[in-house]
Amino acid sequence: MPQVPGMLKGLGVTFGTMVNTIKNGSNTVQYPHVKEDPAPRARGVIALHEENCTSCMLCARECPDWCIYIEGHKTLAPPRRAGGKPRSVNKLDRFDIDYSLCMYCGICVEVCPFEALFWTPEYEYSEEKIADLLHDKSRLGKWMETVPDFESYESGAEVKGKKVPR
Repeated sequence: MPQVPGMLKGLGVTFGTMVNTIKNGSNTVQYPHVKEDPAPRARGVIALHEENCTSCMLCARECPDWCIYIEGHKTLAPPRRAGGKPRSVNKLDRFDIDYSLCMYCGICVEVCPFEALFWTPEYEYSEEKIADLLHDKSRLGKWMETVPDFESYESGAEVKGKKVPR
């Protein structure tokens, strides 16, 4: 009978929660009629800033789900200085993310050296057909409108091994 004290303790927690819910009301939000604001750094959908993308393929290579598809081609750009030779740059042709495969780990956002990928707080983008969860670069670009401004770090936070000044 050593299980009885543990079982009574668990029933006490359940009973206390039930009484508290009856007294204070439920914490359940009646979605979709009432919508909660997501946390400030919540992970919703990933947005693409197309002008910053150089088709380097780092995000696609690092993605554990292989849900990012990139195609590009090389083109000549004008020289940086007068008298210089034209330089070769990558031009983005296709950038797709398949959200039916994505696990929202954020590796692609973290690994992008050109700040082309951003988290947005948008979480309502369900589709009737699973094939519609493949977002192309134009649709990913539209999500950029919802990217929040950068919030400064709290004092005392560490940024890549350095303390943020107070």
